[in-house]
Amino acid sequence: MAYTYPVSLRGSPGSPYTRKMLSLLRYRRIAYRYMIRSHGPVEGYPSPKVELLPTFYLPGADGELEAVVDSTPIIRRFEREVSGRGVLPPDPVLRFVDEVLEDFGDEWLTKAMFHYRWAFEADVAQAAAILPRWMNVTWADDFIARQGAFFSKRQIDRLYVVGSNATTGKIIEANYMAFLDAFDAHLQAHPFLMGGRPGASDFAVFGQLTQLAHFDPTPTQLTLTRSPRTYAWVDVMEDLSGLEARDEDWLTGGTLPETLKALLALVGRVYLPLLVANAAALDAGRKTIDAEIDGAPWVQDTNPYQAKCLLTLRRSFGDLAGADRAAAAALLEETGCAALMQAG
Repeated sequence: MAYTYPVSLRGSPGSPYTRKMLSLLRYRRIAYRYMIRSHGPVEGYPSPKVELLPTFYLPGADGELEAVVDSTPIIRRFEREVSGRGVLPPDPVLRFVDEVLEDFGDEWLTKAMFHYRWAFEADVAQAAAILPRWMNVTWADDFIARQGAFFSKRQIDRLYVVGSNATTGKIIEANYMAFLDAFDAHLQAHPFLMGGRPGASDFAVFGQLTQLAHFDPTPTQLTLTRSPRTYAWVDVMEDLSGLEARDEDWLTGGTLPETLKALLALVGRVYLPLLVANAAALDAGRKTIDAEIDGAPWVQDTNPYQAKCLLTLRRSFGDLAGADRAAAAALLEETGCAALMQAG
């Protein structure tokens, strides 16, 4: 069905997932009502079970609005319910690659985003000054200062959640540079990850880069120096409502460019080993991960949600059949992602 009313959502400009979904709504030409708010109930709307941004207010099975979070399943819901300009490639192999890269953007690049924002003095200062003002530009400066200090402390104290610490910080930074190099190489031949039109992965990567490449001063300068093309791409992705997408604009799963394989190889080198180590730690009843990522030690708390991510990706591979499954298997072997072929 097509929505006949604006989709309502609550979010914040500083939330990469909010920016991910706003860009997607513009591209898909889905009318929306955006309420800037970082937390707390919105009058006239239900409260989510978990406070995450963005929060969408969508009709439930009974037709009444319910608060829905988690961008990935929301994108799939829109694919089912809103026709035209879809972001999931029709080619089964490419669709699986898109899913892997969307997960990489959402769950690995966010480590760089969180790390740079809260591990560097200049970035902390800018976030403390601007994030409260996004909520209400009329607040008094002394109140904003208190809010900024409170929020900064809370986020810095939560760096462990994404795995940013003295052991992992340099790995995160080095791999953000590696991502920029690989992404820049891909953009030299293709305007989007999925070819001539964006997939879900493009919006996931864009969401993180709105902060890494366009807001937080340390990674923004690094991005401008390392990959001006990536910086410009973020501006382009902000509003793709005027892009006329065609079926022939997709890449094909059987002939992926080497530049996209290089990005998958980065997944296989840094993100997938973390997912596997996290799942093993949870299965063993451990509360921390003690692993090796890209040849260096990695220590962080376990993450049940990322265990779900690994399971979902493995099931998606398992759903492939015949020639598609064989092609995906060969691709995963080639790019160091063979662990995705294990049973979920």
